Amino acid sequence: MKHLYKSIAVLLLLLPLSMASSAAEPQKAAEPAKEMGTHQGMGMGMTEEQKNAHMRAMQDHMLQMHDLSNQILSEKDPAKKETLKNQQLDLMKAHHAQMMEHRQQHKK
Repeated sequence: MKHLYKSIAVLLLLLPLSMASSAAEPQKAAEPAKEMGTHQGMGMGMTEEQKNAHMRAMQDHMLQMHDLSNQILSEKDPAKKETLKNQQLDLMKAHHAQMMEHRQQHKK
């Protein structure tokens, strides 16, 4: 039984080390992709001004979505509630279409 406890203790001590070394490996694999100039994510190649404008647009969209959500939750009239839900759905569709268009532009 004493041997079992020692073995478990050793495993518990080695587990964080093995996790740390495995966490470092994906970074090594990602480095060659940077050298090849692949797309690294949102904001790559954007100026600080462009990034701020993009973030402001995202913020405005989120505020509109939250405002509509709050109105939907507080509305008692089912017809008005449905109208607000449709407005929110239209906003979501427009945002999705904008994202898809932006994505297609970056694929070219």
